[in-house]
Amino acid sequence: MSDETARAKLPRLRWHAEPLAVVRLPPAAAVPALPASGFFSLTRTADELSLVLEEAHVPPEAEAVEPGWHRFALVGPLDFSLVGVLSHLSGALAEAGINLFVISTYDTDIVLVRSVDRQRTTAALEAVGYRFV
Repeated sequence: MSDETARAKLPRLRWHAEPLAVVRLPPAAAVPALPASGFFSLTRTADELSLVLEEAHVPPEAEAVEPGWHRFALVGPLDFSLVGVLSHLSGALAEAGINLFVISTYDTDIVLVRSVDRQRTTAALEAVGYRFV
């Protein structure tokens, strides 16, 4: 398969504008009031209640807050049979020294990078064949 053919098969990516925060609450905490619209992701484990949401909506009861993230998504829906997409993408970002935080949903994968790394992220991923739309 040619490089052009391989690049054409890579999923397209889309940046989203709002700055996000990654938030930790105690594991037994009640789910805080969440915005009626906009992006958020909520995960509970035995050790924490983790929340990713727009910085403007960080709940006051948060134990820890890491602001300053931006997200891009793989334009989906993605087929469950796809193999290696996140590995390829995260490898390119690792080579560029860019930290990431990944959230997977039924339809797609969402990748958060530090806001200060947004331009470097775009350059690193375009260099290996990804296109932002």
